[in-house]
Order: sequence, then C-alpha cells, then structure tokens
Amino acid sequence: MKLGLLLLAALPIATYAQDSITVNSNEYPNTFSSGSANVQPFDNKARRFNDWSISVGGGAAFMVHSDLRSIYDKKVNWGYNAYVSLDKQISHVFGLSLAYQRGETKQKAQLDGEAGLLAGVGTATTKYDQIALLGDINFSNLFRRVDNHSPYRWAFHGYAGIGFQGYKTSLHDDNEFRWSENPKRVPLFIKKDLDINSLFYQFGIGLKYKVSKLIDIEARTMYIISGDDEFDGGGWAGPQDYDPNSKVSKYNMIDDSRSDNMWTVNLGVSFKLGKNQSHLAWHDPLQETYYRMSVVENSTSDLVVCEKGDNDNDGVCDDWDRELNTPAGARVDGAGVALDMDLDGVIDLYDKCVTVPGPASNNGCPVK
Repeated sequence: MKLGLLLLAALPIATYAQDSITVNSNEYPNTFSSGSANVQPFDNKARRFNDWSISVGGGAAFMVHSDLRSIYDKKVNWGYNAYVSLDKQISHVFGLSLAYQRGETKQKAQLDGEAGLLAGVGTATTKYDQIALLGDINFSNLFRRVDNHSPYRWAFHGYAGIGFQGYKTSLHDDNEFRWSENPKRVPLFIKKDLDINSLFYQFGIGLKYKVSKLIDIEARTMYIISGDDEFDGGGWAGPQDYDPNSKVSKYNMIDDSRSDNMWTVNLGVSFKLGKNQSHLAWHDPLQETYYRMSVVENSTSDLVVCEKGDNDNDGVCDDWDRELNTPAGARVDGAGVALDMDLDGVIDLYDKCVTVPGPASNNGCPVK
C-alpha cells in the first residue's frame, strides 16, 4: 500500500522532470535533451566540404602481358588513351568514380619455326572503349598519423574497379593475314561489342597535387586485366586456336595466359565542384584535431585580475567592491563591505560589544 502511494506521488514528478529537459522539436527528431539542441539538419547546407569533381586526362597505353606486345625487340610501340570521369568523395579516405576511357594500342609478335619465317613479324592494333566504376582510397589521409602544421598538397591514391569494354582489332603479317588475291587472304579483324560479357578488372596508383581549391593535377598508372585472349588481336579464342594440330595461326599460343593485359600511364586534371573552400579529399580530421590542439596550446590568454586594484586593501578588488574606503583592519564580506555582526550601525572594528547592539555614542554597547 505504501509502495503504491509512493509510486503514485512520484509519477507526476518524473513526468514533469522529463518534460523539463526534453526538446520538443519536429525539426530535430533525434534531439533528446537541451544539451543537444545546438544541432543542424543533415542536408547540403550543413556540408563543410565539396565532394564532387570532374576529371579528364590522357597518356600512353601499352599491351604488356599478352601474345602480341607493345614492347617488342627492345622497341616501344606507343599507343594512347584518354579518359573522363565523374568523381564522388564518400569520406576523407574513400571515393567512387564513374569513368569512360578510349584508346588504342599497337603490338607485335612473331611465330616460332617455319610459320614465323613465312609470316614475319605480325603487327596488331587494338582500339577500345571502356566504362568502369572505380574505388579510390586516399592512402595519405589513411596513414597520416603525425601532426603536420603546414597544409599538405600531395596525396597518394590507390584505385581498383571493374567495367565493361568493347574493342576492334586488326592483325597483319606476311603470310596468312595479309591482303592477297591469289591466294585469297585478308588481315584478321575482330570486333567485340561492349556488353555484359566483356567484363574487365583494373587497379593502379596515382599521385595528386593540389594546385588550388578548384583544381588538382594527377599522375596515374593503371593495370587492366581484360580476361580475354582476343584483346591483343592475336586471333579468335576458339578450341582450334590452341590445338597444335590445327592449321590456323597460333598467335594466341605465344603466351600461356588466356588474358591479354594492358598498362596505361596518364596525366590528368580534376575540377572540384561546389561552393565550399575545401574538398573532402583534402581534409584530414586527425590533422584538424592536431591543429586545433596546437592553437590552444600556443595561444596566450592573459587573465587580468583586479584591473583597478584594491585601494583599501580589504582583499576585494575595486572592480566589484561596494565599499571602496573600508577602514584598515576591518573584516569585510564578499562585496567589500565592513562586517557589522549585531547590525547596530557600528562596524565590528569599532564595536566594543560585537554581539549586542548599542549606540555609536557608547561604542556599540547597550546603555544601562
């Protein structure tokens, strides 16, 4: 019975106590107390950094791990590539890019034995188009664990992703794949459409330099795994192309791998979009923390006490002393007013009867 009455009495108190600290707001539904009321809605206006950019670039392209190769007989057969991408920075460490790349490679090879003597050095060209989704890891932001008081302008990035590609190849030699009317022969042309069966993988690294708040430049190199033995133009990847007893040319058997892989080296420019002063890719939260700590540690904040002094030497600064001419030796309260324990108008310094009120004419003692 007593417990029930106690709960009944405490229920209104608990209810009003909870209401007194709750912030009733439809704008901030996750705000539970007045101490959390200073928040902002999570929208574009609350963003401190830009996180979108557009990148363009280009450079050289080489067929490297394949049957026909761009580096042949100690000579380099240069190809080219160009790309454009839309970049979204998810956090200060990770971002995503949707990229389109177009390029061309030139490669050579020679068959072994008599076939090689008849055909000579075969030359091939691959023209390709690629659409890829790339993940971008900012290793500089990921591994930086020391204070750096100066704004950094260099960043090391790692890339990896997948995509789809379409390409056209041509192969010429002096035997089977040449223009001839007698016997009737033509070079080998292969066309691969850009579809779901043309999946490829790529990974690489890049070094970025921050030119300004709007522009970055980057040197990037990528390794592309096509997963396709026709990518270098060496022939159709059919069973007869790998059968030693078949009569077709064996360019696809020069290298044991069934994937022709490519290497690109690019120089690019990124245009950062947005109204904010900084891009999220160049923000390091740990460095910001170090910087703010350094500012606090190195700042000199002088605390001035008793700017006007204490002219009556009562221990209370004149800034808040309510009695600036307290007699020397008198005890005072926190406001600098001399104490009068019995409130008879005679301060304790001159009162002969501190605890008994009396007139000033009798030194604060009662008159009998």
